[in-house]
Amino acid sequence: MTKQIVTPWEVKGDIDYNKLIKEFGLSPLHELPDVFNKELLFRRKVIFAHRDFQKIIESVKNKKKFVMMTGLMPTGKFHLGHMILAKQMIFYQKLGAKIYIAVADLEAFHARNQSLEESRKIAIEQYITNYIALGLKPENCEIYFQSERSKDGKKANAYYRLQNLLAKHATFNEFKAVYGSITPGKMLSALLQASDMLHPQLPEFEGTIPVVVPVGADQDPHLRLARDIANRIKSPKFMQLSSTYHLFIPGLKGGKMSASDPTSYIALTDTPEEATLKIKKYAFSGGQNTLEEHRKKGGNPEKDVSFQYLRTIFEENDTRLKKVYDDYKSGKLLSSELKNMLINKIRPFLEDHHKERKKAEKQLKAFGLD
Repeated sequence: MTKQIVTPWEVKGDIDYNKLIKEFGLSPLHELPDVFNKELLFRRKVIFAHRDFQKIIESVKNKKKFVMMTGLMPTGKFHLGHMILAKQMIFYQKLGAKIYIAVADLEAFHARNQSLEESRKIAIEQYITNYIALGLKPENCEIYFQSERSKDGKKANAYYRLQNLLAKHATFNEFKAVYGSITPGKMLSALLQASDMLHPQLPEFEGTIPVVVPVGADQDPHLRLARDIANRIKSPKFMQLSSTYHLFIPGLKGGKMSASDPTSYIALTDTPEEATLKIKKYAFSGGQNTLEEHRKKGGNPEKDVSFQYLRTIFEENDTRLKKVYDDYKSGKLLSSELKNMLINKIRPFLEDHHKERKKAEKQLKAFGLD
């Protein structure tokens, strides 16, 4: 087994989620109201842990206002891994949440030396167009760039003022404890993200309100820092952030998806033919080395990438998924047949999605973008 490393800048090794829960001080997600279990990400424990999620459950139950805050790093193509977050945006929006989406163009500028113009282009063409095509609505949704928070002067000033306020309440020791090392880039990035997460509660925006931030476990240090700093600020008063944590969706070849390796992911702009070829050629199998051995010993669905994609995205029916799991584990179902099951799901999905993308391009103005 490879030693697990989980930080905002690096994820590698065999991930033990129970160990992560203990290390980060998270709470496992247990029984949820039925409305949450309609979303397979909750039902199948793809979203597996939380902090202070009860506030969000209560808001949904009592039909009270709440915010879902998230961000996107405008680099690389939008792929299946990004769908986990997109599906949560759309789910929360349907539950009545106001959606805040930060485009981390300043972070991309500092961390990757990418121009603000290039970040804007990638954010709109790759991410936001796909969000809309997947079902995000302009009502109750605010998309902004870190470099240009708002054309409303009062809102913009409040957002940038908050970053400086947060900086005053953070300490070097705290950065070192949370991140392990300190660099100006890491500090700036962390304070920017804390400002993104907390600013919906400023009086110029929504006022004090429950805010949920869904993330992969690698982003938890940013949450811890924002929560710790928010506790020390007396004015304005912040309600403590809620957060949920989802599993890492494996790359096609196993391990993490890499934006620099197109063979490690299926992009939502890939054609059905390209996706088919990638699955057949690269999708990591949990099967045995020979047909005879597979029939005898069975496959490992937990390691098989095709099964993981069916479980987290493409097979809504729990009964059918269990049959696939059992048949594969017993050796009745072969790896090639499992790949074909995924292909038969992903081809029509991509065909429909490409049509929706065309429509989405015409809706950008409704989101204040073009």
